Amino acid sequence: MTIKFPLATASWGREEIDAMHRVIESGLFTMGAQVRRFEEDFARYTGARHCVMVNSGSSANLLMIGALSFSKNPRLRLRRGDEVIVPAVSWSTTYYPLYQYGLKIKFVDIDLNTLNFDLEQLEQAVGPKTRAILAVNLLGNPNDFDRIQQVIGDRNIVLIEDNCESLGARWNGRQAGTFGAMGTYSSFFSHHISTMEGGLITTDDEELYHLMLSLRAHGWTRNLPKVNHVCGVKSDDPFEESFRFVLPGYNFRPLELEGAVGVEQVKRLPTLIEERRRNGALVQQVMADHPDLLIQHELGESSWFGFSLVIRPGSKVTRADLLAKLQGLGFECRPIVAGNFAKNEVVRYFDSEVHGVLRNADYIDHNGLFIGNHHYPIPAAIEALKDLRF
Repeated sequence: MTIKFPLATASWGREEIDAMHRVIESGLFTMGAQVRRFEEDFARYTGARHCVMVNSGSSANLLMIGALSFSKNPRLRLRRGDEVIVPAVSWSTTYYPLYQYGLKIKFVDIDLNTLNFDLEQLEQAVGPKTRAILAVNLLGNPNDFDRIQQVIGDRNIVLIEDNCESLGARWNGRQAGTFGAMGTYSSFFSHHISTMEGGLITTDDEELYHLMLSLRAHGWTRNLPKVNHVCGVKSDDPFEESFRFVLPGYNFRPLELEGAVGVEQVKRLPTLIEERRRNGALVQQVMADHPDLLIQHELGESSWFGFSLVIRPGSKVTRADLLAKLQGLGFECRPIVAGNFAKNEVVRYFDSEVHGVLRNADYIDHNGLFIGNHHYPIPAAIEALKDLRF
């Protein structure tokens, strides 16, 4: 197969290469000033007070759950056995941190059109043991956060977001990833911005921010401010504080190379998102009334990570037909994220349950796929989709 329309392409220019050369010439490679600047610029872009960069979006999810598990705030603290509601369609590392911190996972079905939470099922799934809702903004599409907040009401339930696929998406003008106590992002090659590998977490809560600063690097105090929410007050002796460990942390530190690239990528973000949205509008226009295929229904302002194609219920087309047709046209294709994740063998290790029936998650698992979107015009791909018939 010749790939004419790949899932992802590089978004770097000369500026990113030059930034990497400056880091190489400096001889300082572990996280430092460039990572800090990227965090500040990224927080400013999203409108969040704080940002922590890590080595992947997967690590970002683990750090987010870790911070909630060590919080002293009863409104935020997650304890072993607490129930966390998740959509049944997402990537593996949405779920793994919940298992790793001993939390109870409750899978809820998705909406066939938006691919995010089925909001009726979500409302029914919330019970007296529910302590958190982990909203996943899938393929660039933000959730209906007004409705989710209505579901939460005045109950002691923490909202958190896996926004790894939806950087730049907005709901009511506000950036996705900033509606919960924390939100995670990925800057892996195939995502809206790329720092090679990388991830970020945003929050407005200072305690969570301090917890993540410590957990990110071995659980030590070195990266904490003098007065902080983790150990109280640090001594003024840098030698004594150099190897003082207060939390069971990780080594999730990113590289200065990645931070330097991130600084340049954030500058491009408005244009990158604008171009993706322009492509999204054209795809919606040519595919809206397709006789055999559904495309993702946009909520708010999607940042269009990619374009999902789901066979309409009742159509005689099979996914094998769809895949063969698209690959014949030169499209690189993937399942819709991980499909219905609850079907995987790994779930036997989880403390988990399924709310109701995962009808739509099962349906897209067998009848859906997605193709790539890009940060530049894709007229040939859109023309091919326009003429796609079986």
